[in-house]
This record gives sequence, C-alpha cells and structure tokens, in this order.
Amino acid sequence: MVVLALSDQTLGNVLVTGVGGVIGSHVAQEYARAGWKVRGVSRRHVEGAGREHLPVDLLNAEATQSAFMAAADTTHLAFAAYIEKPSTQELSDVNVAMLRNTLDGLHAVGAPLRHVTLYQGGKAYGAHLGHFNTPAKESDPRLIQPNFYYDQEDLLRQVAQERGFELTVLRPEGVVGYAVGNPMNLLMVIAVYAAISRALGQPLRFPGTVAAYDALYQVTDADLLARATIWAGSEPAAAGEIFNVTNGDQFRWRQLWPAFARQFGMDYADPQQVPLAEAMPLHRGLWEKLVDQYGLVRTPFKDVAGWNFGDFLFRSEFDNVSSTIKIRQAGFTDCLDSQDRFLELFEHLAADRIIPPTEKGGRL
Repeated sequence: MVVLALSDQTLGNVLVTGVGGVIGSHVAQEYARAGWKVRGVSRRHVEGAGREHLPVDLLNAEATQSAFMAAADTTHLAFAAYIEKPSTQELSDVNVAMLRNTLDGLHAVGAPLRHVTLYQGGKAYGAHLGHFNTPAKESDPRLIQPNFYYDQEDLLRQVAQERGFELTVLRPEGVVGYAVGNPMNLLMVIAVYAAISRALGQPLRFPGTVAAYDALYQVTDADLLARATIWAGSEPAAAGEIFNVTNGDQFRWRQLWPAFARQFGMDYADPQQVPLAEAMPLHRGLWEKLVDQYGLVRTPFKDVAGWNFGDFLFRSEFDNVSSTIKIRQAGFTDCLDSQDRFLELFEHLAADRIIPPTEKGGRL
C-alpha cells in the first residue's frame, strides 16, 4: 500500500465535486484523513466529518461562482460530479458545462488552483459499446464515437494551459465502495440482491449471462482510488498524464460468487439470468421488512441499488481489462485482492447497518 507521509506532500485546500457519490465521498474522506482542508460540493446535503459542504447546482454558473467565494483558497480540485443523460450529446452538454462552471467559478474568486484530478472510466475505451481491445492502455487511440470524457478532458487541458495549473486524469473501472443514497454502486447491487434472495430462502445465483459469468473483469476500490487521487495531486510524474487505476487483479464472476454465498451464509446455485431492473422492485416490501427487523439505515428503495447498472455489468460478455503498468511505473503501486476486498466491504456494510448481518439466513 502507498502511504503518503505529511512531510512528503504539500498540503493545501481541496474542493471535491460530486461529494455525495461513491468516488467523491471516499476522496473527501481520504483527504481529510491526510490532514487537508476539505470542502465538498453537491446539490443535496451530505454529512461528513472533516469537511465543509457547499450545496450548489454546478449547472448554474452564477450560483457556482457565488458559492465558491467560500472556497477562494482552493489549491486542488477533484472533479467527481456526474449527471446521467439518455443521449451522447446531452451527456456531453451537461457534464462539460459542470466542469466549465467549476473551473470558471474558482478562477473568478481568485483561487490559487495548482492541480485538478478528473475521473473517466471504461467508456473512454468503448466498454459501453461492446468488445474492445484488452488490456486497454492509456496510449490507445480515441474512438470515432463522440464521448463526454474526451470533451471534458479537452476543455480541462485547454484551461490548464491558459491558467497555469496541472492536471491528472484517472480511469477506474467498476468502482466499489459505499455512499449513502447513491445507487451507481456495484457493491450494493450484490449485497441487496443477496440479502433479498436469502430472505426468500433462495440460493445465491449470478443473475447475468453465462458468458458474462466467465468473462474477465476488474474493479477499483473507492479507497484505493482516493489514495491515487492524493498521490496524483502531489506527484510531479503524474502531471498532465492519464492513468488506469484498478485493484491490479482480474477475476471471473464464476470465481467470486461461491465465495459471496459463503459470506452471506447461503447455498450457491448455477447462474440464472434475471432482469434485476424488473425483478428487484417487486421485493421492495421485503427489503423494508429487513430494514425494520435489523434496524438498518433507512434509504429510499430506489436509491439503495442501481438495478439497471447491475444488469449492464452482469450482461457484459467480453473481457474488461486495463493495464495498470503506467501508474505503477510512475510510482503508485497500491493494489488489493478484489475477492478479499469484496468480502471485507460486505462486513463493513453489515457493521454499519446498511445491510442485514451477513451470516444469518432463513425466511422472514
């Protein structure tokens, strides 16, 4: 694990956009643990020790500039804000606008910005379109298909050159972590699906296709990504670069799901394709009974897990692997065993009363 001593980095003041999401919340927490002054930005209020919160809609340029008067000492920006839209053009329009308004808002209040970290993902390689060349490398050419990641990066590089700050682009895949009320969360898809299956007296089955069950996949632990963010903002070798960031291993879901079943105290059965987005909302009442029975944190069921997100990942029938050689050679060598980390995080969710205890089965 890479451990950054305070003497090895120049501390500053970091602004984290999208602080209510999985990436943003973990980045804010990690910066706070490292002793930085942390401010989080999101439209909805987010609780969090060690950071201030600025509730602002980044699509509103005037409101953004006004809110950023309280962040005029910002030296580092971690841009993790994201808005989902149905079309490629809409996706680019809103997400580029948020980045532009953030950069312009900080500039307008005279923030001494030194570094910006921008997050991309597998869509930069076309993972959302189907089979792509693996292991994907940062030097791979862009696709002809329009992509909001490209548009954001082009804007950021242009502004960085004009205003004299550094930037780093990080490309995680399948970020695994927990954020309250954020459904784009693979960890919660698996955990809630398992808890409901167990309560129904059913074995744990992979709900996707057999081809997806056997394909190679990878994930990025949210805490590891947060550590990479701090490293990127303080490491000269990261300036201007793009880095793939994953746990460093690959797996097949076939290897992990039997271990998941054991962790949840369940029987295991062969894969059975189930459209989660159709099936799981029907068990809302059962989940609410589990919340009452175990005194779980109350979150609207629509925000507990992203079933469409799970359906997409569990039906991806091609290898999804990216090379992490470049970031290792640059100096960030942190890595994790993904199976061990999944199991550890399930225990954390149970301990925090996000999901029921992991080893209690049976019907309600």
